[in-house]
Amino acid sequence: MAGRIFFVAGAAVGYVLGARAGRRRYDQIKSAADRLWNDRNVQKGVNEVVGTVQGFVKEKAPEVQDAVVGQAKKVVSKVKRTDDGEPSPSI
Repeated sequence: MAGRIFFVAGAAVGYVLGARAGRRRYDQIKSAADRLWNDRNVQKGVNEVVGTVQGFVKEKAPEVQDAVVGQAKKVVSKVKRTDDGEPSPSI
């Protein structure tokens, strides 16, 4: 589904950028895109996707935080060891 949306969006952008039909055709395409984007069904789908992504992010945030904190602690411990006069580790 997302692949089709990106393809259609890319095709529309390519046509607009590559067309030599002039400003009138650009305005027609833009108004059609605006009507499509503001369509109730499209916005419903967008809101569903946004809700799904937000739920996923809220679910995975603690795992990401733990991973980042763990890696930061490893880096800090390596830096502290090199400050004590030991040779710096190769990264």
